[in-house]
Amino acid sequence: MKNYIEYSKEVQNAIDIGLPIVALESTIISHGMPYPKNVETAIRCEEIVRENGSIPATIAILNGKLKIGLSSEELDYLGKTGTGIMKTSRRDIAYNVANKIDGATTVSATMYISSLAGIKVFATGGVGGVHRGAETSFDISADLEELAITNVLVVCAGVKSILDLGLTLEYLETKGVPVIGYQTKMLPAFYSRVSKFDVNFKIDTPREIANVLKTKYDLNLNGGVLVTNPIPLEFSMNNEVIGKVIDDAIIEMDKLGIIGKEQTPYLLGKIVELTKGDSLKSNIALVYNNCKLASRISNEYTAQGGK
Repeated sequence: MKNYIEYSKEVQNAIDIGLPIVALESTIISHGMPYPKNVETAIRCEEIVRENGSIPATIAILNGKLKIGLSSEELDYLGKTGTGIMKTSRRDIAYNVANKIDGATTVSATMYISSLAGIKVFATGGVGGVHRGAETSFDISADLEELAITNVLVVCAGVKSILDLGLTLEYLETKGVPVIGYQTKMLPAFYSRVSKFDVNFKIDTPREIANVLKTKYDLNLNGGVLVTNPIPLEFSMNNEVIGKVIDDAIIEMDKLGIIGKEQTPYLLGKIVELTKGDSLKSNIALVYNNCKLASRISNEYTAQGGK
């Protein structure tokens, strides 16, 4: 395994002396937003993690290695190359590494690589889920299966609102994945703080969340934990307005025949266009908010002796 993994000096030092670490994905850099805003956002995410007491570990596949912790040059390379970097899920990891194909890791791939390094907390924007119309397409994100089997807590702003929130919660229920609302009983809907669905548990402090995580693994209850953290109030978008925008974007996507893993980046980009950039501002704000909470959870988990 050592032949395949490469740690940055900062992350290796954190592992060696037992500092709290927060994993960060790289798809948001290459596929989430335009250059240079993507790199600026990635750098700020790392800064926020450090400011709140943890060490950031941005994850990608570069030159045949699972990279855990990236240099500023590597972040810039991912940002400049953009969608020329292969969007990489768990399914793609072995192929990319074997063929030295650079990959930007999705939630599922980032979770898996984090678990190899013993990193238990991961911050992202929103997780994938059950796509609308999945009863005929069977289009269900690999993120959900990863949450079922991989021992990593994921902090997000809820399920991406382009998806079917109700069916996604049902799928997570079937897989035994606890869904925690941070200071809320309502499932956040990514761009919006509100939805018509409830989470399993409302927990009000990072310490309590860390205690649940530690207890889960002390009891050998394998699988992930999903923590849903509502977008900051000042950046929350009107539910009806963003719902109409998403519906229009999906209609356009269907007309173009876009399917599979290209759907999410297309829809997010189209939504930015239709909202004249407001959704991008909201996206960035919620990612920063999640990095802050994830860092605080990781601090508490480490302080409680979690491993």
